[in-house]
Amino acid sequence: MLIGHLGDEVKVHRFEDGGCVGRFPLATNETYMNKQTNERVSNTEWHNIVLRNKAAEICEKYLSKGDKVYIEGRIKTRKWQDDKGNDRYSTEINCSEFTFLSNKNDMQNQVDNPKSVSETKHEENVSTHENDADDLPF
Repeated sequence: MLIGHLGDEVKVHRFEDGGCVGRFPLATNETYMNKQTNERVSNTEWHNIVLRNKAAEICEKYLSKGDKVYIEGRIKTRKWQDDKGNDRYSTEINCSEFTFLSNKNDMQNQVDNPKSVSETKHEENVSTHENDADDLPF
């Protein structure tokens, strides 16, 4: 399970049989306090995400660089040989589930039009309760 931001656009390769494979880099961040120096330390780890077929098409359509996404999948290491015959390795996350958490436009709207989360939830609850009043069984 990973939560991170896209480092680039989703790149999709389509096959003649109609299938496709999508790939994008995902950056995850870890922040902790160094107890010896009392400094905040931040580490970024990059993951290669691989999606197939419909999942790849959905991500290509709705995700873009900078968007925050939740990914579930399994880790897969591939071995291959480069032009010089040297063994090379590539580690990927084969995505089985994903959830869009936010996009750059949402984040920009929060900066341009700041509103607390509790205000937004309250407005949503008010409008929901007003519309549901006729649906009560008693």
